[in-house]
Amino acid sequence: MNLHEYQGKEILNSFGVRIQRGIVAKSAQDAVVAAKQLTSETGTSWYVVKAQVHAGGRGKGGGVKLAKNLQEVEKISGEIIGMDLVTPQTSAEGKRVHQVLVAEDVYYPGESETEEFYVSVLLNRSTGRNMIMYSTEGGMDIETVAEETPHLIFTEEIDPAVGILPFQARRVAFNLGLSGNAFKEMTKFVTNLYTAYVQSDSSLFEINPVLKTSDNKILAVDAKVTIDDNALYRHKNYLDLRDIREESAIEVEAGKLGLNYVDLDGNVGCMVNGAGLAMATMDLIKQAGGEPANFLDVGGTADAARVEAAFKIILKDPNVKAILINIFGGIVRCDRVAQGVIDAYKNMGNINVPIIVRLQGTNADVAKELIDNSGLDVMSATQFQEAADKVQEVLA
Repeated sequence: MNLHEYQGKEILNSFGVRIQRGIVAKSAQDAVVAAKQLTSETGTSWYVVKAQVHAGGRGKGGGVKLAKNLQEVEKISGEIIGMDLVTPQTSAEGKRVHQVLVAEDVYYPGESETEEFYVSVLLNRSTGRNMIMYSTEGGMDIETVAEETPHLIFTEEIDPAVGILPFQARRVAFNLGLSGNAFKEMTKFVTNLYTAYVQSDSSLFEINPVLKTSDNKILAVDAKVTIDDNALYRHKNYLDLRDIREESAIEVEAGKLGLNYVDLDGNVGCMVNGAGLAMATMDLIKQAGGEPANFLDVGGTADAARVEAAFKIILKDPNVKAILINIFGGIVRCDRVAQGVIDAYKNMGNINVPIIVRLQGTNADVAKELIDNSGLDVMSATQFQEAADKVQEVLA
């Protein structure tokens, strides 16, 4: 579950991580009120207005702007709220902005210069350990840094059973070239950031940039946070942070129906039971010359109602030119799935794309006979290659 910047910062702050303070606003008038409150609490006279959407690169799309007075806060907020923000991480249509974060200006003048760093915490799946990835090149796309100057990216692997050790936090600060009070601040920042990552059951904490202010404070200017959905039962308060407006409408609907669905850009819809078989089916479609339009795992109970719901979800995508149903009959019998497909097809009555049904496992022969004798425009298969050939045929 992805969070907005202001929500991620609230979690960070609760674990003692210093943040750029801000107040969220849903209208230009609310933004002015927020700015006045920030001035009374922090003394700031300049403000940063940030669009709150689940996408990076907001500044490049005009979603992050500096306001030097209250009049500019109102004007800029009015322009950003309601806009369709296009960034390198959104579609061409962009994402509608419903709210902004009015934040304090932390780039204030001082005796020493400010510096920006990149710091993230994530899981290294190849080693099974948590990892802090960091760089002196903050404020930039980390992918660009990795490609052009990989020697400027450092990593610190942490044994999850032990946790971050003091020498590891110090090594991060040392590699970032810090000294004095800034060094101490960074070790505390990194330690608290790792604690927030673990105790919130997150899969990603990305802070870009982490700022060293002119008075040697270390704080998070931005926050990209992804919570592990499988751990939300331990953090029921986090459920209120979900913003379904930022998610695919089809995926949200599928979730309500208990279907594991991910929307893709292809032309062949998939309906499969089991995540592993679903991945193999997507490979099958690619080999047949098509592109998967979705990942859809209907689970072990592929009855008529569930199949019909899956059909409706898949057919919401206008790019779907064919549907491949690939079911392994282990927990559920193939003939019951076949009957479910037939019943769903008859109930809907408006399926105008070719359907290939590949059923293998318990009662697969009975299932094939049911499909073949149904009188419906449905093609049956029992082998992977046979299904691939039929996909290739209907796409030709």
